[in-house]
Amino acid sequence: MKKNELSPLKHRRIMTLLFGVVFLVLLVTVGGTVVYYLLTLDLPGIDTLKDYRPSIASRVVDVNDELIDEFFLEDRKLINIKDVPQIVQQAFIAAEDSRFYQHEGFDIQSIFRALFKNVEAGKIVQGGSTITQQVAKLMYLSPEKKYMRKFKEAILSYKIDKYLTKDEILNLYLNQIYLGHGTYGVESASIGYFGKSARDLNLPEAALLAGLPKAPSAYSPFLYFDRAKERQIYVLTRMMEDGYITQEQLDAAAAAELKLRPMKPKDKVAAYFVEHVRRYVQEKYGGDVLYKEGLTIYTTLDLAMQTAARDALEKGLSELEERSDFEKGLVQGALYCMEVKTGAIRAMVGGRDFAKSEFNRTIQSRRQPGSAFKPLIYTAAFDKGMNPSTRFVDSPIVFEDPTQQDGMWKPKNFDEKFLGPITMRTALVQSRNIVTIKILEEIGIDYAVSYAMNMGITSPLARNYSLALGSSGVTMQELVRAYGVLANQGKRVTPYFIRKIVDRTGNVFEETKVQSEQVIDPRIAFMTSYVMRDVVESGTGRRVKSIGRPVAGKTGTTNDIRDAWFIGYTPSLIAGVWVGFDQEASLGKHEVGGRAAAPIWLYFMEKALEGKPVEAFPTPEGVVFVKVDPKTGLIASPSDRGAIYECFLENALPSDRSEPLLEEAEDLFR
Repeated sequence: MKKNELSPLKHRRIMTLLFGVVFLVLLVTVGGTVVYYLLTLDLPGIDTLKDYRPSIASRVVDVNDELIDEFFLEDRKLINIKDVPQIVQQAFIAAEDSRFYQHEGFDIQSIFRALFKNVEAGKIVQGGSTITQQVAKLMYLSPEKKYMRKFKEAILSYKIDKYLTKDEILNLYLNQIYLGHGTYGVESASIGYFGKSARDLNLPEAALLAGLPKAPSAYSPFLYFDRAKERQIYVLTRMMEDGYITQEQLDAAAAAELKLRPMKPKDKVAAYFVEHVRRYVQEKYGGDVLYKEGLTIYTTLDLAMQTAARDALEKGLSELEERSDFEKGLVQGALYCMEVKTGAIRAMVGGRDFAKSEFNRTIQSRRQPGSAFKPLIYTAAFDKGMNPSTRFVDSPIVFEDPTQQDGMWKPKNFDEKFLGPITMRTALVQSRNIVTIKILEEIGIDYAVSYAMNMGITSPLARNYSLALGSSGVTMQELVRAYGVLANQGKRVTPYFIRKIVDRTGNVFEETKVQSEQVIDPRIAFMTSYVMRDVVESGTGRRVKSIGRPVAGKTGTTNDIRDAWFIGYTPSLIAGVWVGFDQEASLGKHEVGGRAAAPIWLYFMEKALEGKPVEAFPTPEGVVFVKVDPKTGLIASPSDRGAIYECFLENALPSDRSEPLLEEAEDLFR
């Protein structure tokens, strides 16, 4: 076949176009009133075009209004024609419809010109559809290639041209057109290809985008740069021929480097959180609102903290796998961070890889907390008149239990040793199981369950003595919320993740108000926190002591070391970490909470609190500090070595052996 000889297929397409043009010319020139009437019977009304409401993406932003992610069926971001630079408008007009401002929606002259150009080139190099026709097709008509559809398109285009101004038509076109790689409209495409708003496009970039509507995939600069470049030069040439630019501008634009945005998948740093948001909004307002109405969802997440949380979890789990010879990627984990005073969620990592598992282990998983449940038992006991110096005997204990082989339950301490008489402080700091069971026995199971529920535990709790050892499954969110009561001077807050939701018109769908309620005595909350500081200073959580600021926390480890926990807090921020297998297999003999989970908490909190001032836990009125013997819990004499300052309610001091040495609380607790 010779160079300019038409193939049978191309010949048929050109002849079809020619036949259609001739038919339409006859229709217009002869009159064709009846035919025109019949064709317009089922055409859609165009009055809604004045109130253009296309499907646009909903945006999810963090606490600093930084974009986290988007929800959409079509990735479209609206931009008003007034904000689109003239050079961008001219590029699209030159490429798609040079007589846009002269014709009345349907341009017979352009169709004939395109027809002859195609015959001359021996292939289809130019189309005859106007921008208005493309709007009609995009907004109302199917893409099927039939004569009747083309005739209807022409008539509808004429009506649109009479109804709207040229700027209004161009506004519809530039916001509706598909420009490749999932982007709809010039604003979304500009961000997708160049990482900036269409407001900031220059001539070379505008010409590149204007070359895409003909065949977005074929001219993709990401996939076929040479083709995209040829198409860009074609657009620049058309702009010069139409008088929009000079030859010098064309040459400079053609030679300019195109700085494309790197084509790579967006880093889904907050995938579990975003899915949590998506489920909530879709369930409450419906999928159409979420995916089409351009909501702005203002969340509580802090992207910097979220990134630190994700990195900390991966680092800690990788270290565990290396020292334990586990297959990489099998050990799971979760991290959940909440602001103490408000309940605002600052970071949520529900697992290692959302693409492999969407199961959110911070809010959907119920796991045994093990010893991480003990602070709730101790707080309940303090509220019932005990104090950190109250002593219990760490000795063997036996309960009837028909589920055991010999009908008896004989709980043990983790080290399988017994320490004899010890204070409640020592028992909590060293996480002694037997003493905790005896405390539960003393205060009563029903009382302890009720107390834990009051602090924020909503999962069903076993009403037996194994409750003291954290045998009942809870979610991480519940446990963090309950610890938050201790950090927040006895106030329980409701965790929340959305600040407000606003639609495209500025209508506020909802706005969250902080919910805080005083549920326990602030002095009791302080007492537990004061002891839990020693867990970090010298107990099972000392791995995080290096953070160098006041921290209270508690480790947790379950039977056979299937779950490892660390929950810790400062006066302003609380975070929980869980490590384990989804199938509840053992992590290994040594992978207790202080070794498997605490380092992850430390890695995260070091970043989250970096540059922030060191905070002291405020001491409530009615708390006094007395120097006591740590072994007996009795008031120490001035000469006693090894004595420590213990906290008490001012009306419930320990047994008197000498004058209490009261000190200024603020100085002691720093």
